[in-house]
Amino acid sequence: MGLSKVLKSQHPLSEQTDAPISIHTADAIVHLEYECGQEPPKPPSEDRWTRFVCISDTHCEECPVPDGDVLLHSGDLTHTGGLREVKETMAWLYSLPHQVKIIIAGNHDLTFHHGWYEKTWKRWHGDKQDQAAIMELVKGPAAKEAGIVYLDCEEYQFSLKDSGKVWTVYGSPWQPEFGACAFNYSRSKAHTIVDRIPKVDILLTHGPPYGVLDETSRRLKVGCKTLSSRLPQLQPRLHTFGHIHESHGAYIHSWDKTSPSCPVVQSYGKILKTLTNPDGEERRANKTVFVNASNLPTASQWNPSAHRLPFAGPGFQPVVVDLKDNTGN
Repeated sequence: MGLSKVLKSQHPLSEQTDAPISIHTADAIVHLEYECGQEPPKPPSEDRWTRFVCISDTHCEECPVPDGDVLLHSGDLTHTGGLREVKETMAWLYSLPHQVKIIIAGNHDLTFHHGWYEKTWKRWHGDKQDQAAIMELVKGPAAKEAGIVYLDCEEYQFSLKDSGKVWTVYGSPWQPEFGACAFNYSRSKAHTIVDRIPKVDILLTHGPPYGVLDETSRRLKVGCKTLSSRLPQLQPRLHTFGHIHESHGAYIHSWDKTSPSCPVVQSYGKILKTLTNPDGEERRANKTVFVNASNLPTASQWNPSAHRLPFAGPGFQPVVVDLKDNTGN
């Protein structure tokens, strides 16, 4: 499909090159590494572009976040979803300048999974956390004033102040069984969650699809096969997720118009594919930008100096995605 370059990296790509790491197509530009405060501008063009900034798995940490039109957080806002953790995290998200900030929960945001937390809270917290107060922080007036949109298996539409483009987005916090945490489904029943996903421009899931940025440090692919199988029908412009921290990265998939198949692309750590000199058929093909936006390195990820990689540092920075509003497809 004209995907001409594969770059695989176990360590931050900034160790291999001092050039900005980015992926370019006619309708999408992805920036994975950049100098904070000196991010590349949106493309100079007569066409309107929207900048999405993707983060995930921040686990109560804060980091510099590039400015943009829309912030997307793919879950694991906290360690265990305690009220204090949620207060601190939401105060940070409130303060960010993006017009729209769309967030979902992840398996560590235990209190967000209401029925499940009611049964299991003693395993996690000495005192049962106030779920109503927590939901007020993510869905109440202060959140709305700050542009926060919390999605729990829900679709949402929005347009920006200076654009007539209406974007559609769907967010789901679920992933295949992974420990005894929240929002787990058995792989045999994945369709009950995945079949609900509608065709939208932007898809947020906490867990990745199978075979795309889902490989653990033990070289196990743990993404959802049912989700991967559904993607040829959905073909979102952007699919962002997290959960598997060590596979932070991005990949642009070009769909075959005649027989679209599941995207199956994998490497240890980071995958980049760059479209260079695509033929006319490929230019016309629909494309999906896949982003594993995890910001927290795992304990197994060390640089050559034997130091743990920093939170949201090189190789784990927020991912900047510029999408052209009108693709002409």
